[in-house]
Amino acid sequence: MKILVGLGNPGAHYHWTRHNIGFQVVDRLAEKNHISISHTRFQARYGKGLIRTQSVILVKPLTFMNLSGLAVSKVADFYKAGLDDLIVIHDDLDLSFGILRIKRRGGDGGHQGVRSIIESVGDHNFLRLKVGIGKPCRATEAADYVLGSFDGLEQPQLEEVLSRAAECVGVMISEGVEAAMNRYQKRIIPPSRSP
Repeated sequence: MKILVGLGNPGAHYHWTRHNIGFQVVDRLAEKNHISISHTRFQARYGKGLIRTQSVILVKPLTFMNLSGLAVSKVADFYKAGLDDLIVIHDDLDLSFGILRIKRRGGDGGHQGVRSIIESVGDHNFLRLKVGIGKPCRATEAADYVLGSFDGLEQPQLEEVLSRAAECVGVMISEGVEAAMNRYQKRIIPPSRSP
């Protein structure tokens, strides 16, 4: 069983913010694969189902971003899942909007949600799918930028980004990481701004 965790902040106020793109990808996976994310437990909302014949649990922590690891560790412990069964989907400021990058292990890259997961599970050897949200202009603070909504240039492309990210996850769990890297780690969305 694979545990697919989208990172974000709970509540309607945050739903369409850049920082919640992990939640948005998980929602897209649920929609495409007819999985209901209707259970509340482990400080998370989650649902169980199949993606390309692979049993999965889709997870959206309810702990707010900086404490995401609390929910992730509880779900992993309950289902006796190893780190090789965990895929974390999150936003990345260092990637242009719409770019996808798969990372096998390593540090948190300054992402508080990833940092919390590393601290909670006691290891950094889990898969991440990073979804680029681009950098803010120099006049905008990073915190304000990630908690802001996608702009008018990004909004029309967001559907394509979410669909590609969901497809990428499907390939990761059914065909392997190398196949997903070869197919999805290409620039397809033009950058929307200059730093």
